[in-house]
Amino acid sequence: MFKGVYTALVTPFNEDGSIDEGALRKLVDVQIQGGVNGLVPMGTTGESPTVDHDENIQVIEIVVDQAKKRVPIIAGTGSNSTEEAVRMTRRAKDCGADATLQVAPYYNKPNQEGFYRHFMEVADKGGLPVIVYNIPGRTGKNIENSTTLRLARHSEIVAVKEASGDLNQVMDIIAQKPEGFDVLSGDDNLIYPFMALGAAGVISVASNLIPDQMSAFLNQLLAGKYQDALKTHYRLLPLFKAMFIDTNPIPIKAALAMTGSIKEVYRLPMCSLSIENKQKLQGVLKEFAIL
Repeated sequence: MFKGVYTALVTPFNEDGSIDEGALRKLVDVQIQGGVNGLVPMGTTGESPTVDHDENIQVIEIVVDQAKKRVPIIAGTGSNSTEEAVRMTRRAKDCGADATLQVAPYYNKPNQEGFYRHFMEVADKGGLPVIVYNIPGRTGKNIENSTTLRLARHSEIVAVKEASGDLNQVMDIIAQKPEGFDVLSGDDNLIYPFMALGAAGVISVASNLIPDQMSAFLNQLLAGKYQDALKTHYRLLPLFKAMFIDTNPIPIKAALAMTGSIKEVYRLPMCSLSIENKQKLQGVLKEFAIL
């Protein structure tokens, strides 16, 4: 169901910290014109931890409205409270979202049975197809493969965004997953090995900046043109690395601000790049002729 590149959209803010609707609408159009397969508002890259629930839904509404059914919208509505995750997912469905990205419950660190019951509840009651989001570096705990594969049996749990960075884990999921369940890379620098192993696509940070190049890269991989794709991988790798010289989404928002696409405004505790890292980022963008 989910093949290709899905952009984990940034959330542009005005100087007063409010959502910059105009900039967000322009970003949506640029992404679609760049050929991406779908959009993911209100994930980690969208600064979801620092928006309130109404703002979360507001961003989803704007993205759905601006996309006008041209591409599917995967709404970030996850929570470490199962009831809240269900409630937010229902609201996203009412907005017209096509699926939901559900991060592993964070901080409270449930056991594997708790993970299973959480995602099953969202799938049963949320009303949208569920993409499980495994990112143990942020949530504090890994969703083990046995749990992911149990969840994959549910007709409404359709994919996993794997950001564990563990290729052994990814291989095992792909080898054992049922038909119709997709694996998506959560890291731009691992797209090539993930896809070579049988993943379907990526939820990408870098595509905020270079949607056309990321779309072309994924199309190479989906067409089985691995030699061409390998060259593209190594050409884009310095940019992928630059997007993580600081905590996401700081570098990607700084890069978009340098191009004039958004204002460089974050919500605390996110804050600007150091001068040294900003200079490094500018250097990479110049090498790629983005600046």
